[in-house]
Amino acid sequence: MAACIPTYMLASSLIDGGMNWSQAILTVFLGNLIVLIPMVLNAHAGTHYGIPFPVFCRAAFGTRGANVPALLRALVACGWFGIQTWIGGSAIYKILGVFFPSLMTGVVTNMFGISAAQFGCFLFFWAINMGIIYAGIDSIRLLLSIKAPLLIALGLLLLGWAYHYAGGFGPILSQPSAFAPGQPKSGQFFHFFFPALTGMVGFWATLSLNIPDFSRYARTQRDQVLGQTLGLPLTMALYAFIGVAVTSATTIIYGKTIWDPVDVLTHFTNPFVLVIAMLALCLATLATNIAANVVSPANDFAHLAPGYISFRTGGLLTGILGVLIMPWKLIALPQGYIFTWLIGYGALLGPIGGIMIADYFVWRRRRLSLADLYNPAGEYRYMNGFSVVGLVTLLVSILPNLPGFLVNIKEWPKEWPAPPALIGLYDYAWFVGFALAFVLYLVLKVLTNAARPAVG
Repeated sequence: MAACIPTYMLASSLIDGGMNWSQAILTVFLGNLIVLIPMVLNAHAGTHYGIPFPVFCRAAFGTRGANVPALLRALVACGWFGIQTWIGGSAIYKILGVFFPSLMTGVVTNMFGISAAQFGCFLFFWAINMGIIYAGIDSIRLLLSIKAPLLIALGLLLLGWAYHYAGGFGPILSQPSAFAPGQPKSGQFFHFFFPALTGMVGFWATLSLNIPDFSRYARTQRDQVLGQTLGLPLTMALYAFIGVAVTSATTIIYGKTIWDPVDVLTHFTNPFVLVIAMLALCLATLATNIAANVVSPANDFAHLAPGYISFRTGGLLTGILGVLIMPWKLIALPQGYIFTWLIGYGALLGPIGGIMIADYFVWRRRRLSLADLYNPAGEYRYMNGFSVVGLVTLLVSILPNLPGFLVNIKEWPKEWPAPPALIGLYDYAWFVGFALAFVLYLVLKVLTNAARPAVG
């Protein structure tokens, strides 16, 4: 999963923000190292008890209340589905532009900020995704097995192009940081670094929650820990290097930073190479989208009302919400990708992670009643299926980051003075939400005299 276009864009957005190649790679690596901790911890219950994420949530949120964190996670996946679909549709749009150049001309004046041709290509790629959901994921099993090699090959193609046209790695890696003394953003490094680091953590905040969906198939705890430790930080850093190097090269070649790989590919002068590269990108994005951004939310929606929502219906809901979120606005600029999207949903998911880890490792000391997790009238029924402690903690832990988010998207009421302290918290949204939820959950458990599972 680490080898995907959003990973490339994650690194390239840091270069666009002013970092040099080493600062960007270090930020990506450090962010992945941090998120690896909750990922490994949450994976423990999946491996030990063989339970998926929605079932694991029942211990802290209740048999019915578990739908709340599951739906929040599903909504984020819908956003990622929309983003990946937009990337695929954008590649199709660029392919058509090779044969019909007139499609690429004209000024967009509508409120959506995209042309009819762009939206049409987006819907076409969206329809392909929906068709596969209807036919079943087995229909692209071959594509799923080759999507990683396709993306790696595409990344190496871009890296080779950058190496050739920028005059080697020397000029590419010698690009200065915009935060260095005498540069345009001198002295502002940490002002950008900490929000960027929060965004890097937010990138995998989704998987750090629903990792039990995968770790339940691991044979031992050692397997899941080693697999994630070896597979995440290094793989992300290596693929991110491609994004960093190519984006740095665009500054040398074109005098401006191009952070979107689809836009970089359009500068290929050979139409045949361009079309093949774009098709490879489409196929790999399609496979990534179905596997990473459809299966989980479709199951979460189906889990909400099993008698009414099937996997196919859940997949359709995922697709519709992915359109309504208008993903082209989320990745129109690198700042929106990091500060609005990654940090924004990190503010929602950080508290869920804090609650789950506090409940499982501290309060329950890794002891769960497997039978009661599936029993609506069992230990995790709480108040009609809802854990007041879990849900109140979640709400309270989200609220401190809300002002900063509203200011960021320019929706804070102008007549109200924005509290600087709360706005500043937003730069650390995932960390703030996680820490506050972890502590508050345990405090409320003690204050409500909740029965603590016995050790034995």
